[in-house]
Amino acid sequence: MPGMSSGLNANDPTIVAAFEAALRRQGLVVLAILSLLAIAWWFLRNAELRRAGASRVGLRASVAAGSIGGEPRARRLLRISFGILWIFDGILQTQPKMPLGMTTAVIEPAAAASPHWVQHVANAGATIWSYHPIAAPASAVWIQIGLGIWLIVAPRGLWSRLGGLASAGWGLLVWVFGEAFGGIFAPGLSWMFGAPGAVLFYSFAGVLIALPERWWASPRLGRAVLGVMGAFFIGMAVLQAWPGRGFWEGHLGHTSNPGTLSGMVDQMSQTSQPNFLASWLATFGSFGAAHGFAVNLFVVISLGLLGLAFLSGRTSIVCYAAAAGVVLCLADWVLVEDLGFLGGVGTDPNSMIPMSLVFVAGYYAIAKLPVTSDAVVPLATRAQRTRTLRERIEAWGNGPARQPAYLLRSLSALAAIGVILVGAAPMALASLNPTADPIIAQAIDGTPGVTNYVAPNFRLVDQNGHVVTLAGLRGNTIALTFLDPVCVSQCPIIAQEFAQASRMLGSAAQHLVLISIVANPLYRARDYLVAFDRTEGLDRLRNWLYLTGSSSELRRVWNAFGVQVQYSPGGSMVAHSEIAYVIDVRGHVRSALNTDPGNETAASQSSFAVTLANEIRRVMGST
Repeated sequence: MPGMSSGLNANDPTIVAAFEAALRRQGLVVLAILSLLAIAWWFLRNAELRRAGASRVGLRASVAAGSIGGEPRARRLLRISFGILWIFDGILQTQPKMPLGMTTAVIEPAAAASPHWVQHVANAGATIWSYHPIAAPASAVWIQIGLGIWLIVAPRGLWSRLGGLASAGWGLLVWVFGEAFGGIFAPGLSWMFGAPGAVLFYSFAGVLIALPERWWASPRLGRAVLGVMGAFFIGMAVLQAWPGRGFWEGHLGHTSNPGTLSGMVDQMSQTSQPNFLASWLATFGSFGAAHGFAVNLFVVISLGLLGLAFLSGRTSIVCYAAAAGVVLCLADWVLVEDLGFLGGVGTDPNSMIPMSLVFVAGYYAIAKLPVTSDAVVPLATRAQRTRTLRERIEAWGNGPARQPAYLLRSLSALAAIGVILVGAAPMALASLNPTADPIIAQAIDGTPGVTNYVAPNFRLVDQNGHVVTLAGLRGNTIALTFLDPVCVSQCPIIAQEFAQASRMLGSAAQHLVLISIVANPLYRARDYLVAFDRTEGLDRLRNWLYLTGSSSELRRVWNAFGVQVQYSPGGSMVAHSEIAYVIDVRGHVRSALNTDPGNETAASQSSFAVTLANEIRRVMGST
């Protein structure tokens, strides 16, 4: 799919080094944010002590209590566990393969089997990632770590609910653009493979955390959660039992090819991982191939029974169903999903862990387990619910024991938001920037060489038959390269990169001349140049000159600029050096660039155009 890749190996040392450097820089900013808020807390705490005359012992006790009343156990389970998951996911985003491997190993496979419109949506997110392979993955690190911290440090009140909303919103973005809607529109959808996507459960949990806290005082919310999960499990059971999808057969037809399940397990066993895990997967894959019908029957029955049990809403039934569901999910997590995060590009532990946490929280919500601190919060009366915001704040703040705890939660939540912004700001800028990071071109072609020598003069003819000399172009900045007019692979790409760089310069391009000199001793007539320009749309570019001459004149120019030209066997194209020069207004070569477009992806093309434009600006600004 277009835009999915930068054309580089996932372990490219230039990209990996730049990614790690970005994480270190942003890590220092995060440390500074946390330090500043710690200092602010220290000053405000001491001011409060002096104002209220509270003792340090009483302050520490109030901070330890953390809130008025207690948080329901089900809500606390969701908040802390998903906070930990977000932090874990953020740490996974720091893996060296993440900048270049995310699009090709995660987003593209997730979208490949989906309808075209899903691929188009996923490609929008993948383009941002592939165009900005440093900013995007580094941003994801801090957004997810910040979300996790926010959920953990804010147990009650508005800050906690806002943390839930933020978690739900980011989860939906990841689900749409990173997981291609969790593959729900793909033909191979299956609960066993992680449908409907892990982060959809993160979003579900975030919505539950964001609900008014009084909703947790009744088992009604728990029954609603279990009802949703029950309907989900029954739907997955029907889908798993649907004939013709390859789950009932250990092998496809009468061939030796593995069935859908065993094929998936075999594929996962090839992932880089500890030997004992690979051995478990290989064993289960062999068992599934030999007993495909029995394995699928067990899964279908188990999912159906779990769904019915959750729909019943009866505590005595749900208790055993939740335990059985956890065991089933853990078995699938290990033997089919292969823990979900191995291989260097895993972004989360896949769906089984967050799925289990949601239905266990649903059970806790109906089981009336004790709350997590010293007092139970009764369901608010109508009069209490209709108090003004100011009255609520004043009631919350009455007494020195309450204010420090609220202040600590507020500052902690602000620190978490600051961590999120460290990632969100670069991500927003990257999503608005239509051009690629020049680091991609640097990884492919190296850093442009800074030089300063008099450019060799030449006298050639342009595509319109006009004589052009280098001396006659003095006063203009020149970007010069060598292209084969009958080339159909890399030369058209390089030409488009030159045109794109010119557009990036805006009004400054009126002082720029783009020159290409023919790099083919046989196909050098002006007709070929005109045809090339027309095909590539360069005939509409006012500052574009395509120059040619006799074979001897061309060879003299090639030699002067260090360009090698060789015939390619069996074709009209030639092999030639891929190089560009930027010449200043006085006729001095000030920059030399390798123009090899690499794997010819949209990201690498845009990145080279940015690099060339930056070099032209530098040369223009230095003269």
